[in-house]
Amino acid sequence: KQSVVQRQILYLFSFYIKTKIIIIIIMFPNVFPAIVDTLKPIIFSKNYLPKWLLFISVVSIFNSIQCFSKIGISLTKKVYSNTSSKNNNEINSLTCRLFGTWTFIACMIRLFGAIYTSNEQVYQLCFISYIVALGHFGSELIVFRACKFDKGIAGPFIVATTSLIWMYKQKEYYTGSS
Repeated sequence: KQSVVQRQILYLFSFYIKTKIIIIIIMFPNVFPAIVDTLKPIIFSKNYLPKWLLFISVVSIFNSIQCFSKIGISLTKKVYSNTSSKNNNEINSLTCRLFGTWTFIACMIRLFGAIYTSNEQVYQLCFISYIVALGHFGSELIVFRACKFDKGIAGPFIVATTSLIWMYKQKEYYTGSS
C-alpha cells in the first residue's frame, strides 16, 4: 500500500509533468501535430512490431523522466535491489540521472526503429540496443550481483528478450534482408 505522502508525491509529479507538456505545446504549437503525423503510420499499421517498439519507447521516456525526479532513486534501487546496505551508496542521484540518460538514448534509438523498420541500419541499431540492455542487466544479475531476480529486473529481461526474439524472426519481413 502507498502512504499518503507517496500518493501526494506521485500526484504532484504527474501534475508537474502534465504542466510541462502543456507549456511545451503552447510554446511550440507545431511540434505536437508533427509528432502525430510521424506516428500515424505506426499507430494505424496492421504490423505489431513497430507498435511494440513505439510502446516501449513511450514507457522508456517516462522511466527517464522518473530518473531525474526525487522518486527516481527509490525506483532505481528496486531494480538494483541486491546491493547491500554497505554498498547502497552506489545508487545515488548521479547514477540515477546517468541511468535516465542512458534509458533516454536507448528510447530514441527504439523510437527510430519503430518509425523506420524498413531501414536495415536503423533496424540493426535498434536490435543492438536490446542486446546492450540484456547484457547490462544480465551482468548486473550474474557477474556483479547488484540485482536479484524479482519484479524489479524481470521487466527489463522480458522486454529485451521478447524484442530480440521478435526482431530476429521478423528482420527479413521488415528489411528485406536475412
